[in-house]
Parts: sequence; C-alpha cells; structure tokens
Amino acid sequence: MCYWKQWRWCRTKIRDLLKLGTLLGTAIRAGMNRNGPWAMARRLAAQSGMTNQWLKEQGLISVKELWVEIHYPATAR
Repeated sequence: MCYWKQWRWCRTKIRDLLKLGTLLGTAIRAGMNRNGPWAMARRLAAQSGMTNQWLKEQGLISVKELWVEIHYPATAR
C-alpha cells in the first residue's frame, strides 16, 4: 500500500510494475485504476510484482516471522 501511494502517478505505477515483472496489460489496468491504495494492494498486479521476497529485499520486516519468533522460540522446539 505504501509503495502504491508513493508512486502517485499512473505512468509511474505502470513503469514500476513492469520493472517488477507484471504483465503489460495487467500493469496498465492497475495503473489506470482509480481505486485507493488499500484496494489495489489486494489486486493481482501488486501481488505479482511486489512479492514477499521482494519486500524482504527492500528491508521490510515480516510481521508473521516476528510473531513466530516470539511465540515459538528456538529453545522450545
């Protein structure tokens, strides 16, 4: 959602989705879409380009991984 808001303009959204490997038609439909960033974060275009691996490479922390570390420590396994 934050990346979608940061990209701001249609051509920026399309260009960056294409860089991430989204198909041309999907990127254009997503970039021209007028739905808000929360709605677009759940769409195929955003999820096909912005994978969990890519987000991890960007330096973002996974809430799921933190939860597992807290509730299932390595010493309890």
